[in-house]
Amino acid sequence: MPFCSYSFHSSPFTALNISRRQLPPSSLNFPPLSHRLKLPVPHRLRLRALPAKAPSPPSAKAPSPPPAKAPSPPPAKTPSPPPAKAPSPPPAKAPSPPPAKAPSPPPAKAPSPPPVKPPQIDPPKKVAVQGVVFCKACKFRGINTLLGASPLAGAVVKLVCNNTKTSLIEQTKTDKKGYFFFRPQKLTTAGYRKCRAYLVSSPSAKCSVPTNLHGGATGAILIPSVVPPVKTPKKTPPFSLFTVGPFAFEAHKKLPCHY
Repeated sequence: MPFCSYSFHSSPFTALNISRRQLPPSSLNFPPLSHRLKLPVPHRLRLRALPAKAPSPPSAKAPSPPPAKAPSPPPAKTPSPPPAKAPSPPPAKAPSPPPAKAPSPPPAKAPSPPPVKPPQIDPPKKVAVQGVVFCKACKFRGINTLLGASPLAGAVVKLVCNNTKTSLIEQTKTDKKGYFFFRPQKLTTAGYRKCRAYLVSSPSAKCSVPTNLHGGATGAILIPSVVPPVKTPKKTPPFSLFTVGPFAFEAHKKLPCHY
């Protein structure tokens, strides 16, 4: 499309009293005013058309590289301090009323047991010792048996006690039934455990060897006698009775037996 050139000497700007300096550079080349304002151009303002010039090709410009931008360092963030929290006041607790204590009943007293009476200990009594001495049958010599034995009269028996300050030694003889009986004056029930009874001698030459039947040769301990209960006892004896034996003598082994 041919462009038209206008002269400022006969342009509409002269009629409008507009100077060239008052217009921006971009407004110097523009189509006829009649096309822009759509107004009829007066005959005397018609411009002379200039020969059309071929449009000059646009100059090829090399694309300019985009400006290199240095990487901007990340903005340094100062560590934000933790939000200060005001210490919350402890929850106000209403004072709890003291627990109501039920009135404690008076302590029940256990019935006191009846007073225990200490066992009555009898005062020490005098001691009496009894026993029997036999003569064994010749055929049972060396055997601890009284089968076929007979009472031995006149045999000597000894009682020895070591519980007092001075030792107690007493002897007695058997009667015709072979029975003997001791009643020492210094011996009581408090010290009878230290006493022993022994066979000493026999009056018969045919029955003269003491045997150890019931401890007659080595010493027999005193055993309390069991008194059978009596419905109507006449009188309590003034002593405690102990028993030893029975003891026995036998014939010598060199003595022949006559059957």
